[in-house]
Amino acid sequence: MLIVNKKTMSWGLLLGVSFMAILVLIFSPVWGQGRNGLNFSDRLFNSLAKGSAYFIPEVTENLKKFEEQKSEKQQLVVSVKMKSPEEAAAALKVLSKSAPNTTAQSAVLKVETPLAPFLGAALRDADLMYLNKGAEVSQKYGMDEKKAMLGWYDALKGASKALQRAGHKEIVQSKMIEEVMTRAIEPAYNFYKIPAERVGPKALLLTGLLIFYIVYTLWWGFAIYFLCDGLGLSMTKAKAKKEV
Repeated sequence: MLIVNKKTMSWGLLLGVSFMAILVLIFSPVWGQGRNGLNFSDRLFNSLAKGSAYFIPEVTENLKKFEEQKSEKQQLVVSVKMKSPEEAAAALKVLSKSAPNTTAQSAVLKVETPLAPFLGAALRDADLMYLNKGAEVSQKYGMDEKKAMLGWYDALKGASKALQRAGHKEIVQSKMIEEVMTRAIEPAYNFYKIPAERVGPKALLLTGLLIFYIVYTLWWGFAIYFLCDGLGLSMTKAKAKKEV
Protein backbone atom coordinates (compact mmCIF):
# COMPACT_ATOMS: atom_id res chain seq x y z
CA MET A 1 0.00 0.00 0.00
CA LEU A 2 1.45 3.39 -1.01
CA ILE A 3 1.95 6.28 1.39
CA VAL A 4 -0.59 8.96 0.57
CA ASN A 5 0.38 11.58 3.13
CA LYS A 6 4.06 11.57 4.11
CA LYS A 7 3.63 14.21 6.84
CA THR A 8 0.97 12.34 8.83
CA MET A 9 2.81 9.04 8.21
CA SER A 10 5.95 10.55 9.75
CA TRP A 11 3.97 11.74 12.77
CA GLY A 12 2.36 8.32 13.11
CA LEU A 13 5.72 6.52 13.00
CA LEU A 14 7.26 8.94 15.50
CA LEU A 15 4.40 8.54 17.96
CA GLY A 16 4.23 4.76 17.48
CA VAL A 17 7.96 4.15 17.94
CA SER A 18 8.19 6.46 20.98
CA PHE A 19 5.11 4.79 22.47
CA MET A 20 6.74 1.36 22.15
CA ALA A 21 10.04 2.65 23.56
CA ILE A 22 8.28 3.97 26.65
CA LEU A 23 6.32 0.70 26.92
CA VAL A 24 9.60 -1.24 27.02
CA LEU A 25 10.85 1.13 29.73
CA ILE A 26 7.66 0.62 31.76
CA PHE A 27 8.10 -3.17 31.71
CA SER A 28 11.83 -2.99 32.52
CA PRO A 29 12.90 -3.79 36.13
CA VAL A 30 14.47 -0.36 36.68
CA TRP A 31 11.94 1.12 39.12
CA GLY A 32 13.65 0.11 42.34
CA GLN A 33 14.00 -3.29 44.03
CA GLY A 34 13.79 -5.04 40.67
CA ARG A 35 10.25 -3.81 40.02
CA ASN A 36 8.85 -2.69 36.69
CA GLY A 37 6.64 0.35 36.22
CA LEU A 38 3.39 -1.56 36.74
CA ASN A 39 4.66 -3.09 39.98
CA PHE A 40 5.83 0.33 41.15
CA SER A 41 2.51 2.10 40.45
CA ASP A 42 0.47 -0.81 41.85
CA ARG A 43 2.50 -0.74 45.06
CA LEU A 44 2.12 3.02 45.32
CA PHE A 45 -1.66 3.02 44.88
CA ASN A 46 -2.03 0.13 47.35
CA SER A 47 0.09 1.98 49.92
CA LEU A 48 -1.97 5.16 49.52
CA ALA A 49 -5.20 3.17 49.76
CA LYS A 50 -3.98 1.51 52.96
CA GLY A 51 -2.99 4.88 54.41
CA SER A 52 -6.58 6.09 54.06
CA ALA A 53 -8.21 2.87 55.33
CA TYR A 54 -7.11 2.87 58.99
CA PHE A 55 -10.49 2.89 60.74
CA ILE A 56 -9.56 0.66 63.69
CA PRO A 57 -9.32 3.47 66.29
CA GLU A 58 -12.76 4.73 65.22
CA VAL A 59 -14.27 1.22 65.34
CA THR A 60 -12.67 0.68 68.77
CA GLU A 61 -14.33 3.86 70.04
CA ASN A 62 -17.70 2.74 68.65
CA LEU A 63 -17.26 -0.62 70.39
CA LYS A 64 -16.64 1.16 73.70
CA LYS A 65 -19.88 3.11 73.27
CA PHE A 66 -21.67 -0.15 72.48
CA GLU A 67 -20.27 -1.75 75.65
CA GLU A 68 -21.46 1.19 77.76
CA GLN A 69 -25.05 0.43 76.74
CA LYS A 70 -25.87 -1.98 79.55
CA SER A 71 -28.46 -4.31 78.06
CA GLU A 72 -29.16 -7.88 77.00
CA LYS A 73 -27.42 -7.10 73.69
CA GLN A 74 -24.04 -7.50 75.40
CA GLN A 75 -24.21 -11.30 75.45
CA LEU A 76 -23.62 -13.09 72.16
CA VAL A 77 -25.29 -16.47 71.82
CA VAL A 78 -25.24 -17.80 68.27
CA SER A 79 -24.73 -20.92 66.16
CA VAL A 80 -22.58 -20.42 63.08
CA LYS A 81 -22.56 -22.88 60.20
CA MET A 82 -19.13 -22.94 58.55
CA LYS A 83 -18.38 -24.34 55.10
CA SER A 84 -16.65 -27.47 56.39
CA PRO A 85 -15.61 -29.22 59.63
CA GLU A 86 -11.99 -28.26 58.87
CA GLU A 87 -12.92 -24.59 58.58
CA ALA A 88 -14.92 -24.82 61.82
CA ALA A 89 -11.93 -26.40 63.61
CA ALA A 90 -9.58 -23.65 62.41
CA ALA A 91 -12.02 -20.92 63.48
CA LEU A 92 -12.52 -22.63 66.87
CA LYS A 93 -8.79 -22.45 67.50
CA VAL A 94 -8.94 -18.67 67.01
CA LEU A 95 -12.24 -17.88 68.73
CA SER A 96 -11.63 -20.01 71.80
CA LYS A 97 -8.79 -17.71 72.87
CA SER A 98 -11.27 -14.90 73.60
CA ALA A 99 -14.46 -16.99 73.93
CA PRO A 100 -13.50 -20.15 75.86
CA ASN A 101 -17.07 -21.51 75.82
CA THR A 102 -17.04 -21.80 72.03
CA THR A 103 -17.57 -25.37 70.79
CA ALA A 104 -17.59 -27.04 67.38
CA GLN A 105 -19.73 -29.93 66.24
CA SER A 106 -18.99 -30.96 62.69
CA ALA A 107 -19.22 -27.70 60.69
CA VAL A 108 -21.26 -25.78 63.30
CA LEU A 109 -19.71 -23.39 65.81
CA LYS A 110 -21.63 -22.51 68.96
CA VAL A 111 -20.48 -19.22 70.43
CA GLU A 112 -21.54 -17.88 73.82
CA THR A 113 -19.57 -14.91 75.09
CA PRO A 114 -19.79 -11.21 76.03
CA LEU A 115 -19.78 -9.50 72.64
CA ALA A 116 -17.67 -6.38 73.27
CA PRO A 117 -14.55 -8.14 74.68
CA PHE A 118 -14.91 -10.75 71.93
CA LEU A 119 -14.90 -8.13 69.18
CA GLY A 120 -12.16 -6.24 71.00
CA ALA A 121 -9.88 -9.27 70.60
CA ALA A 122 -10.64 -9.30 66.87
CA LEU A 123 -9.80 -5.59 66.64
CA ARG A 124 -6.46 -6.08 68.39
CA ASP A 125 -5.52 -8.83 65.95
CA ALA A 126 -6.63 -6.67 63.02
CA ASP A 127 -4.50 -3.80 64.31
CA LEU A 128 -1.43 -6.04 64.46
CA MET A 129 -2.07 -7.18 60.89
CA TYR A 130 -2.60 -3.61 59.67
CA LEU A 131 0.74 -2.64 61.24
CA ASN A 132 2.36 -5.66 59.50
CA LYS A 133 3.03 -7.43 62.82
CA GLY A 134 1.46 -10.67 61.70
CA ALA A 135 4.13 -12.76 63.43
CA GLU A 136 2.50 -11.89 66.78
CA VAL A 137 -0.87 -13.13 65.51
CA SER A 138 0.73 -16.30 64.17
CA GLN A 139 2.48 -16.97 67.48
CA LYS A 140 -0.73 -16.35 69.42
CA TYR A 141 -2.77 -18.96 67.56
CA GLY A 142 -0.05 -21.32 66.32
CA MET A 143 -1.06 -20.93 62.68
CA ASP A 144 -0.46 -18.70 59.67
CA GLU A 145 -1.59 -15.18 60.53
CA LYS A 146 -3.73 -14.75 57.41
CA LYS A 147 -5.44 -18.07 58.09
CA ALA A 148 -6.18 -16.85 61.63
CA MET A 149 -7.73 -13.62 60.35
CA LEU A 150 -9.74 -15.59 57.81
CA GLY A 151 -11.06 -17.64 60.71
CA TRP A 152 -12.17 -14.47 62.45
CA TYR A 153 -13.81 -13.13 59.31
CA ASP A 154 -15.69 -16.28 58.33
CA ALA A 155 -16.95 -16.88 61.86
CA LEU A 156 -18.10 -13.28 62.34
CA LYS A 157 -19.74 -13.25 58.91
CA GLY A 158 -21.69 -16.38 59.78
CA ALA A 159 -22.62 -14.95 63.18
CA SER A 160 -23.88 -11.73 61.62
CA LYS A 161 -26.11 -13.61 59.17
CA ALA A 162 -27.49 -15.84 61.94
CA LEU A 163 -28.28 -12.80 64.10
CA GLN A 164 -30.06 -11.05 61.23
CA ARG A 165 -32.30 -14.06 60.81
CA ALA A 166 -32.99 -14.28 64.55
CA GLY A 167 -34.97 -11.05 64.88
CA HIS A 168 -34.96 -7.35 65.65
CA LYS A 169 -33.23 -7.56 69.04
CA GLU A 170 -30.10 -9.08 67.49
CA ILE A 171 -29.80 -6.52 64.66
CA VAL A 172 -27.75 -4.19 66.88
CA GLN A 173 -25.26 -6.97 67.54
CA SER A 174 -25.12 -7.79 63.83
CA LYS A 175 -24.36 -4.18 62.91
CA MET A 176 -21.50 -4.01 65.42
CA ILE A 177 -20.05 -7.26 64.08
CA GLU A 178 -20.37 -6.03 60.48
CA GLU A 179 -18.49 -2.85 61.34
CA VAL A 180 -15.60 -4.81 62.83
CA MET A 181 -15.51 -7.09 59.79
CA THR A 182 -15.68 -4.48 57.04
CA ARG A 183 -13.74 -1.60 58.62
CA ALA A 184 -11.07 -3.50 60.54
CA ILE A 185 -10.55 -7.12 59.56
CA GLU A 186 -11.01 -6.69 55.77
CA PRO A 187 -8.53 -3.79 55.34
CA ALA A 188 -6.03 -5.43 57.71
CA TYR A 189 -6.18 -8.69 55.76
CA ASN A 190 -6.17 -7.19 52.26
CA PHE A 191 -3.35 -4.69 52.92
CA TYR A 192 -1.16 -7.00 55.00
CA LYS A 193 2.59 -6.49 54.41
CA ILE A 194 1.93 -3.35 52.34
CA PRO A 195 3.45 -0.16 53.83
CA ALA A 196 0.89 2.57 54.53
CA GLU A 197 1.51 6.02 53.06
CA ARG A 198 -0.38 9.29 53.23
CA VAL A 199 -1.60 10.97 50.05
CA GLY A 200 -0.24 14.43 50.99
CA PRO A 201 3.52 13.77 50.56
CA LYS A 202 2.85 11.77 47.40
CA ALA A 203 0.33 14.18 45.84
CA LEU A 204 2.72 15.43 43.12
CA LEU A 205 3.76 11.91 42.10
CA LEU A 206 0.15 10.71 42.15
CA THR A 207 -0.99 13.62 39.97
CA GLY A 208 1.87 13.01 37.56
CA LEU A 209 0.99 9.31 37.18
CA LEU A 210 -2.67 10.09 36.49
CA ILE A 211 -1.78 12.74 33.90
CA PHE A 212 0.72 10.37 32.27
CA TYR A 213 -1.93 7.63 32.06
CA ILE A 214 -4.31 9.95 30.21
CA VAL A 215 -1.63 11.34 27.87
CA TYR A 216 -0.17 7.90 27.17
CA THR A 217 -3.58 6.53 26.21
CA LEU A 218 -4.15 9.40 23.77
CA TRP A 219 -0.58 8.97 22.50
CA TRP A 220 -1.34 5.55 21.03
CA GLY A 221 -4.68 6.69 19.67
CA PHE A 222 -3.09 9.53 17.72
CA ALA A 223 -0.32 7.22 16.48
CA ILE A 224 -2.88 4.89 14.93
CA TYR A 225 -4.86 7.82 13.52
CA PHE A 226 -1.84 9.40 11.80
CA LEU A 227 -0.60 6.06 10.45
CA CYS A 228 -3.98 5.32 8.91
CA ASP A 229 -4.22 8.80 7.47
CA GLY A 230 -0.74 8.48 5.98
CA LEU A 231 -1.83 5.30 4.21
CA GLY A 232 -4.99 6.91 2.96
CA LEU A 233 -7.25 4.91 5.26
CA SER A 234 -10.05 7.08 6.58
CA MET A 235 -13.65 6.75 7.56
CA THR A 236 -16.07 9.01 5.71
CA LYS A 237 -19.82 9.11 5.70
CA ALA A 238 -21.25 7.25 2.72
CA LYS A 239 -23.09 9.36 0.18
CA ALA A 240 -26.84 8.88 0.13
CA LYS A 241 -28.08 7.02 -2.94
CA LYS A 242 -30.45 8.94 -5.15
CA GLU A 243 -33.73 7.31 -5.97
CA VAL A 244 -34.21 6.63 -9.72
